[in-house]
Amino acid sequence: MTLEKTTVKIGLDRPLKLMHVTDTHIALADERDDEKKRALANRLGNSNKEKYLEEHIAYAHENCDLLVHTGDLIDFVSRPNVEKAREVLKDDKIFFIAGNHEYSQYVGEAWEDNTYRMNSYMQMGYGLGVPMFWNTRTVGGVNLIGIDNAYYQFEDWHLWRLKREAEKGLPMVLAFHCPLFEESLYTEHMRRMPGSCTYLTGCDEKHLLPYDEFRAVQQRPTDATLRVIDYIRNEPLIRLILAGHLHFPFVSNLTDSLVQIVTGGAYEGYAREVTLI
Repeated sequence: MTLEKTTVKIGLDRPLKLMHVTDTHIALADERDDEKKRALANRLGNSNKEKYLEEHIAYAHENCDLLVHTGDLIDFVSRPNVEKAREVLKDDKIFFIAGNHEYSQYVGEAWEDNTYRMNSYMQMGYGLGVPMFWNTRTVGGVNLIGIDNAYYQFEDWHLWRLKREAEKGLPMVLAFHCPLFEESLYTEHMRRMPGSCTYLTGCDEKHLLPYDEFRAVQQRPTDATLRVIDYIRNEPLIRLILAGHLHFPFVSNLTDSLVQIVTGGAYEGYAREVTLI
């Protein structure tokens, strides 16, 4: 396990420790799945992913108040992947919100939208046994809110619910899979993957210019997405964002009072202990 540690000041009376884990990408299949999924498992699966997952959970139980997993626990929808995820997420010390791979059937074989998401959700047997689209929990005086933005967009109902959560008056930590656009994060991703796209939520047209047509259409923010982002950036109770998806670690400020933490891929052993004070 590669453990990074970060402290964020949000005005708590007593420190709260969160274990942030993301992008585990468990890849299992068996005789109940079709040949294509078994081939995916053979190509993408390895025992280190499950070993790291066990290490992350054990560390969180011993050292942290809660483990926050921001999606892609599994790599694609298969019988043993769903069973494994359901088993893991029975642990009350794990807070989860879905990533795009929670709904992937064969990883990139189709345009992924709300219909695709719901078809996969139904195939799982109505999800993974925990809330996948919107999740909330109060822990240590912090309002933790998970939002499914796996396809790079927010919706107007997200804004309505965020405003209701703000009425509680507690400092808010948001957890979602795809990070929000921020200039230094965009630049770092382009440095790592020149000529690619950055897989960030909320890129403006200037920053979408290097993208190919498919990725630009996929990641161009809707009006609802921009409204939610504007609210996130300007609501003073929102103090921290935990995100993944990029498979490399990065910490930056979206505003003077709002920190965004991206943690590296758990499939490579990365995790982050976040102490809130």
